[in-house]
Amino acid sequence: MKWEGLLKLIGNEAVFSSALLLSGEVSAAQMRLQLSRWVKAGKLLQLRRGLYALAPIWQKAEPPHPFLIANALQRGSYVSLQSALAFHGLIPEHVPVVTSVSPRRPETVRNKMGTFQFIHLADGLLFGYKRLEVAPRQFAFIASPEKALLDLVHLTAGSAAPAFFRELRLQNPDALSTQVLLELAKRSGKPKLVRAARIISRLQAEEEIEAL
Repeated sequence: MKWEGLLKLIGNEAVFSSALLLSGEVSAAQMRLQLSRWVKAGKLLQLRRGLYALAPIWQKAEPPHPFLIANALQRGSYVSLQSALAFHGLIPEHVPVVTSVSPRRPETVRNKMGTFQFIHLADGLLFGYKRLEVAPRQFAFIASPEKALLDLVHLTAGSAAPAFFRELRLQNPDALSTQVLLELAKRSGKPKLVRAARIISRLQAEEEIEAL
């Protein structure tokens, strides 16, 4: 395949799999060799084995958003924890690592587009996320504000306590529904999450009274 043929085939895709190029009578070995050459030539960025993005000079649209890349790195994952909390404006800190939860094994992937951390979450807890537009014509699965907070509680020891939430310095209270938080916590079947949801509701109520 020639470079022009690749550009035509992938179109405006921000990220693509090498499997896309193997339809028809194509030698997998030759295609892998050609992809390797394009990577060495600086035309492609290899995000992980079998997953690529165009180098910036060849991109037709917006560069691939980190959340889009995270979803592609581990199928079945969604962005959550600190990354989702920052995305929804619930914590003030910049999060340099894209954090996701996944039914697969934990891993950290580093490539030229950033650092991506995946933490295992049981199948029964993989809910409470939506497909959101993160850049023009780019979509990624991201936890709701409430589910991102519950995922963090679930995966952090000693987190179902008022001190933990005060240290988080949660902001933008309008973005967090305590009713939804409690509903998701009950759906999880985890007493720790129900207890945390009630603590957060109480803390928010106290803050609202103090603001009057």
